[in-house]
Amino acid sequence: MSAIEVRRSARRRRTVSAYREGDRTVVLIPARMSEAEEQRWVNLMLDKLAAQESRRVLGDAELAERAERLSAQYFGGRARPASVRWVTNQNTRWGSCTPAEGSIRLSHRLQGMPEYVVDYVLCHELAHLLVPGHGPDFWQLLEAYPRTERARGYLEGVVAASRLPHSPGTRGE
Repeated sequence: MSAIEVRRSARRRRTVSAYREGDRTVVLIPARMSEAEEQRWVNLMLDKLAAQESRRVLGDAELAERAERLSAQYFGGRARPASVRWVTNQNTRWGSCTPAEGSIRLSHRLQGMPEYVVDYVLCHELAHLLVPGHGPDFWQLLEAYPRTERARGYLEGVVAASRLPHSPGTRGE
């Protein structure tokens, strides 16, 4: 994870922006913001940058390589999918797994989401290759991925936002 530098400006009134500068992330905020607002905006801007950077869609081969790396990192290489691919026919779930075939499918709706979210869904499906169902053993195994709760919260937010009415003249910021 890169270093984060927050720069406060008395001239900046309402806007918040962020950009990468070498190996660190710079977040520009109004000087009047409280520490709680600063932290909220830093997290929001980090997610926004991560989403922008992950808009480049991974191909199926890259997705399979990523699954292999995640399995090695979090499951000791024990989860070995035979295939990992994007699909467009999953509109009610983020991913699915058929352990008997060793196949993992991720919904195309994940494309463009932050990398840690895609990694979480891959880890979730990799865990199913080792433990079927969603019992305590499954969740204990998935605890190895450190951003599980954050990714689940992100996905819950996406689902909740999709249920909100869209009123004309409002901007989602």
